[in-house]
Amino acid sequence: MPRRVVFFGTPTFAVPSLSALLESADQVVGVVTQPDRPRGRGQQVRPEAVKLIAQARGLRILQPEKLREDAFLSAFQALEPDVAVVAAYGRILPTRLLNLPRLGFINVHASLLPRWRGAAPVHRAILAGDHRTGVTIMRVVPALDAGPMLASETVDIGPDETSAELEARLASAGAKLLVATMSRMGEGPLVETPQDERLVTYAKRLERAESRLDFAGPAASIHDQIRGLQPWPLAAALLNGRRVLFHRSQIVSDILDAGSPGTVSAIEPDGIVVATRPGAVRILELQAEGRQPLAAAAFVPGARLVPGSQFHPLPLT
Repeated sequence: MPRRVVFFGTPTFAVPSLSALLESADQVVGVVTQPDRPRGRGQQVRPEAVKLIAQARGLRILQPEKLREDAFLSAFQALEPDVAVVAAYGRILPTRLLNLPRLGFINVHASLLPRWRGAAPVHRAILAGDHRTGVTIMRVVPALDAGPMLASETVDIGPDETSAELEARLASAGAKLLVATMSRMGEGPLVETPQDERLVTYAKRLERAESRLDFAGPAASIHDQIRGLQPWPLAAALLNGRRVLFHRSQIVSDILDAGSPGTVSAIEPDGIVVATRPGAVRILELQAEGRQPLAAAAFVPGARLVPGSQFHPLPLT
């Protein structure tokens, strides 16, 4: 007999999990997602990705401002869920809510717990220089991402992979692992493995101030910052007094000393070589603020970039 599932999720990361559940043997009877909020440069109020999918499939949608409100809890309970599934919903769930489904809540988390509990696990893994990460299906408890683990899968991080690219791969891996876990749940109780609290690290939310790029650091750290801050806030520096955003880079492995940090040491057909300390990075794609992102070769003429040009850190705020 199909289980009645209520899905909690908001951004694009959650879409593969919702789509997989909709194609599974279980029945998605409702979706809980964040209220519509102003987004983007124009601050227009637009629905997030999960709501769009739910609308297209004619699902019951709940968008509570507060999860402890009696009206929401009553509406949730009226859906008669057997189990609830969470994927990047964006809020801590109160105990009263967690106790309502007979099979509880399970969560799709984009890291190998207990490493990178919290809001930005994909970005923090790349920013830290991790070579691998993964997805974990866990039981939801009141504490942040602290519940016992039901399943996990390791995913290698590509040396030049951005956080946006990695997040898409993890979303797909998480959806497959979720459906497999739900299938095993139907066969009997799952093995629940407690997390090792000695190994916990936290993935705090990204802040705009983290975009400040100072080339006076190792090439690997600069490269990780550029690829780890996608699609927001993006690594940024000043060129001729104007803010420039960096989208894609590589480590230049055969250069140990390219000059003063931030100096353009060479302009190549496919990139701009910029000195770090030590080493150098090759900038492949960048963007003058307010303009479209460009491949390095297209950016150079408009920026009048030449060897010896200098990228400077943004002012400290």
